[in-house]
Amino acid sequence: MTTTVIAIDGYASTGKSTLSKQLAQHLGYTYMDTGYMFRAIGHFALQHNLVDKGVIDVAELEKALPGLQFSWKEGKEGQRQMAMNDSVYGEELRTSEISNLVSMVATIPAVRTHLLRQQRNLSKATSVVMDGRDIGTVVFPNAAHKFFLNAEPEIRAKRRYAEMQAKGIPASFEEVLANVIERDRMDSTRTIAPLAKAEDAIEIDTSTMDVKAVFQLLCDHIEGRVL
Repeated sequence: MTTTVIAIDGYASTGKSTLSKQLAQHLGYTYMDTGYMFRAIGHFALQHNLVDKGVIDVAELEKALPGLQFSWKEGKEGQRQMAMNDSVYGEELRTSEISNLVSMVATIPAVRTHLLRQQRNLSKATSVVMDGRDIGTVVFPNAAHKFFLNAEPEIRAKRRYAEMQAKGIPASFEEVLANVIERDRMDSTRTIAPLAKAEDAIEIDTSTMDVKAVFQLLCDHIEGRVL
């Protein structure tokens, strides 16, 4: 079976997840949320007392990795959903505590190796739209289409803060902005698979664009309406 991969990389809160979901639905592909995978592992670490004062017990987490398996499950409307050990997670992965762990989890070599294998295996079952930070550079350097999204930190923090407020997740704007800036720093400077634009990726600054406009631009590029 031949499948297609579309990679959407970029900074936190640039709309990657929202746009990737819309694009997958539009194309009849499956959305693969790599951030969900890292968040799920962070959640596992918290639930199993592998985090002490913000520090992850890397050795114990590495021992647990073989038992953390991701797969596709069919949702209520027939769409594929990602599950870890047969469990599909939701808003419990979107707390500030988990957000503060994500970049640390992503710096652990064993975690990245474990997830890289699974991401490639999952893409063999269906064409996917994947969002993350190193999809076009590391995970799928031969992706059919590559995009890189950016926006000013303050604008990204406002978007994330509004999203959290709407969902009733407690946080201050200052806390959200600090988290965005710190994640940018950690993601861009980590030794393994740092956040970077692939040479052949199309960069889009979403600072002054709404979701509808960015989505249309993505479709235009994929469908050959932009040279």
